Amino acid sequence: MRDMTTLDVCIRGSGAVGLSLALALARQGLQVGLVGAAPWQAVADGPCCGRADVRAYALNASSRALLTELKVWDALPADAVTPVDDMQVEGDAAGGRIDFSAWRQGSEALAWIVDAAALDAALRTAVRFAPHVSWLAEADAKAAVLSVLAEGKASASRQALGVRFERHDYGHIALAARLVADTPHLNMARQWFRSPDVLALLPLDRPEPGCSYALVWSLPADRAAALQQAPAADFEAALAEATGAAAGMLRLVDDPVDGPADAQPGARTAWPLALAQADRLCGPGWVLVGDAAHLVHPLAGQGLNLGLADVAALARVVAAREAWRSLGDETLLRRYVRERSAPTQAMALLTDGLLHLFAHPQPVVRELRNRGLTLLNHLAPVKRFLTRRALDA
Repeated sequence: MRDMTTLDVCIRGSGAVGLSLALALARQGLQVGLVGAAPWQAVADGPCCGRADVRAYALNASSRALLTELKVWDALPADAVTPVDDMQVEGDAAGGRIDFSAWRQGSEALAWIVDAAALDAALRTAVRFAPHVSWLAEADAKAAVLSVLAEGKASASRQALGVRFERHDYGHIALAARLVADTPHLNMARQWFRSPDVLALLPLDRPEPGCSYALVWSLPADRAAALQQAPAADFEAALAEATGAAAGMLRLVDDPVDGPADAQPGARTAWPLALAQADRLCGPGWVLVGDAAHLVHPLAGQGLNLGLADVAALARVVAAREAWRSLGDETLLRRYVRERSAPTQAMALLTDGLLHLFAHPQPVVRELRNRGLTLLNHLAPVKRFLTRRALDA
């Protein structure tokens, strides 16, 4: 641990957003302190604690560009990153479907699916060897010109500041699991919007190249709890029914790559879903980023993308500040807030609107939403616009 007499920025939180911000600000020569689990602690005492981390992130082009600039992207293992060439979204009635193609979009990929554990490890390694970054225990946290709260949705520091986190619980739980199919995924992501659940299969090359998936399944809380505890065979049967075997027969992975030796077979991770927004994003000497600032439903896979966009925006604002302006100047921090408010609110409205649209039980609404998907599938300019927004959000 390096001893620093002066601390420009203190970042509270050592998840992907906090680590990325530490790297981005350290590249500007700022002295950065991180409060959270240090790299050598995270391996043994990380969020999974004896359970395999089966999560995956769907990252857009902007997130990839940031991680490339931070020298993290190219450090990821080849099998930890899978480009999405095509995406198929199905409604809850026959014919309700929309298809997206990177080739038609003229893009390298629609998204990149990244193994969460691999990305977290690459970020921790980069920060461990980054100049100008120190790891601080809570008791040793030093006063800094700017405090950045990146502790996630349960941020204690945000609460201590008196910031209200206006949260609307959906009553749904997200289940994550790692799967292997008996047919190749062909770099296609699949998603089903059905009442009352949303299911996504994200192509991966871990643990078996060409036929692995990361599952994210949003379900009512009672159903999610039952499936999380269900025997593997019962869970796989529920998956087959929900997907109609469109991706082949899916089985839970027993031993994910790099998982702990005592990982439970067929590990499933769960977390509650909510829409939330902090009523203030900055103040004199402090600012919120990532899930500490906002939460959206994962149906669009934009949670981490929003957080990394916060990182990029805050780093730009800090780099462009006047020479005489303090890092903690609220006028400076409001520039960041103005840049991020519209995209964040737009994504929150989109995800919330889609969820409620497909959760509506009325038959006439069900018919209209599926017809809308079919119509949209034939409107190439609109599809290109939506895809571009997702790539650059």
